[in-house]
Amino acid sequence: MNRKTLVLPAVVGLLAPVLAACGGSDDGGDAIVVGTTDQFVASKDAPAPLDPAIGYEAGVWNVLRQTVQTLTHIPRGGGAPAPEAAKSCAFTDTENESYRCTLRDGLTFADGTPVTPEDVKYSIQRVLDIKDESGPIGLLANIDTMETKGDKEIVFHLKTPDATFPYKLATPPAGIVQKDKYPAKSAREGFQVDGSGPYTMKPEVEGDQVTKVVFTRNPKYKGDLKVRNEKVELDLFPDAAAMGKALDDKKIDMMTRTMSPEQAQSMLAKPKDGVKLTEMPSLAISYLAFNTDDPAVKDKAVRQAIAQVIDRGAVAKSVYGSTAEPLYSLIPSGITSHTTSFYDRYGEPSATEAAKILDKAGVSTPVKFTLHYTTDHYGPATKAEFETLAKQLNASGLFQVDVKGTPWAEYRPAQMKGDYAVYGMGWFPDFPDADNYTAPFLDENNFLNSPYRSSVAENTLIPQSRREADRSAASPAFDKLQDIVAEDVPVLPVWQGKQYVASLDGLTGVEWSVNSSADLQLWELGRGRDLPEDGVQGEFEEVVLGLDVPVEGHRG
Repeated sequence: MNRKTLVLPAVVGLLAPVLAACGGSDDGGDAIVVGTTDQFVASKDAPAPLDPAIGYEAGVWNVLRQTVQTLTHIPRGGGAPAPEAAKSCAFTDTENESYRCTLRDGLTFADGTPVTPEDVKYSIQRVLDIKDESGPIGLLANIDTMETKGDKEIVFHLKTPDATFPYKLATPPAGIVQKDKYPAKSAREGFQVDGSGPYTMKPEVEGDQVTKVVFTRNPKYKGDLKVRNEKVELDLFPDAAAMGKALDDKKIDMMTRTMSPEQAQSMLAKPKDGVKLTEMPSLAISYLAFNTDDPAVKDKAVRQAIAQVIDRGAVAKSVYGSTAEPLYSLIPSGITSHTTSFYDRYGEPSATEAAKILDKAGVSTPVKFTLHYTTDHYGPATKAEFETLAKQLNASGLFQVDVKGTPWAEYRPAQMKGDYAVYGMGWFPDFPDADNYTAPFLDENNFLNSPYRSSVAENTLIPQSRREADRSAASPAFDKLQDIVAEDVPVLPVWQGKQYVASLDGLTGVEWSVNSSADLQLWELGRGRDLPEDGVQGEFEEVVLGLDVPVEGHRG
């Protein structure tokens, strides 16, 4: 989700707890103040962390979604994408290879410059041209050509059929940017983000690191979102404890990524007066990944034996308590086509069965390797999780495993270079469809830069699944993809997070402010009243997108 390490976008308990208090802004305004442990740092190797063509992490996307407008968006209640910067979008052929969008009337950037189809084309082409190796290019790589027509229309011609394309146009890399502010062939360095979205933004920076982002309602915004506040401040904290203290001191109104499991458990066990805690669906997952070219795990029997030994339930219970649950497929519960392929294949954890797998393959034991994890990206419980996994593997007598933590700024580049045999990652979906839990790991230019290849997955099953406009009809292909992952184990799902939202009386819209993909939707927040509509927001032409995607669960 890199992002979504998206991944992801990322979060360790994969919680998006939200706590409201009586905060305020430095300028004395009535800003809603939101806390996060996400960090935005510019470095020599990553000078442009907030460029839509570069940034592919959950925290980065949470900034971009507030400021950079996309042609489509996922509606408040979930379901198929709806027009956003566009007033209408639809496939124009039965093969789902040609997609046409018509822009809204009077659409402008925040500075008043008109938004044109050429701007849309420019914005997406620069993602394809920059082609950042750890960026979001995979979401748009299926675009063959783009054709503008007049001052309102743009047509996307795809290389292969893709019924999920409207979802991809709803992601930040498809955001519309200005030519004079974003170079065509290189990234925009620094932390400033400009667009036509619901807010303008101003980062506060110390050294090479952002400490706060101030979002101010964009009066020129025209789109499908209703903005319910004038200003939101995103305050960045070094860890969950510091963020929690700020909440206790009423310096923030809302606490998001990432609460520690202990903080969530404490609130569950001892509710606070005036605080409502609600569990909401979450589509974020945690998994182990393998460099299948590394000698330690090149033999798939080793990876299968690891899958046979680990006890997901024990990891979830001992480390995360009630804030996570075991996961037996890359496709999580709550997404159409979810199965339990790993449980179906391996059943209950068993060192005896794992020994049989290794013995049959002629693998000598103990198998030695290091479990790598990042110390500062997925939350404070990551270390305990990996120590628990190592303990389970070592207790089997089949493995000799060490554990090593590395800061994210070093971790991600090393992972991409193939320095780690076995490593942990998290995934926040780019969009709520089974395709986004399979293609990023199994398709060409996969997010992990993994050497693993399945010709059946890449050349047959993924293209087959994308032809189905009715996503439930794609389930047979996704069933086979999940079985392939359980057989070859290029990645190993561990747990799926639960998401909690807690709020104090007086802050409205909290239930909509974080969706099941852990995306912040700051425009939903208010203080007991909605701003009057200006006659533009929420106004769009109802169209048939040519895509009916049933999504189990709640997308808000």
